[in-house]
Amino acid sequence: MSPQALERRVDSLEKRVTTLEQLPGRIDALTLELSQFRTEVRDEFSALRREMRDQGDAIRRDLRAEMQELGQSLITRIMVLHEDVISRIALISEGRPAPSGRGKPRKK
Repeated sequence: MSPQALERRVDSLEKRVTTLEQLPGRIDALTLELSQFRTEVRDEFSALRREMRDQGDAIRRDLRAEMQELGQSLITRIMVLHEDVISRIALISEGRPAPSGRGKPRKK
């Protein structure tokens, strides 16, 4: 083997060794970056879950309030209709026609 070929091979090996010597530092840097990234992602997912839970709670509160309001409105309407029916029954039992003008009183 010629001295030049040997010198080239030695240079090539020195470059490879230098590159390989840098790998542990680069791997450590990547490990640190990956760890930081995982922490950021975990924090962001936690914040997202918290926000979704808060929004779900707000939606449930709003729906509950709306349902209570609608239920109260329905109860009021039922009570009015009930009173109307009671008064019509009372009028019919007295022999008078109902105020709505619907139907004629029955003859006894």
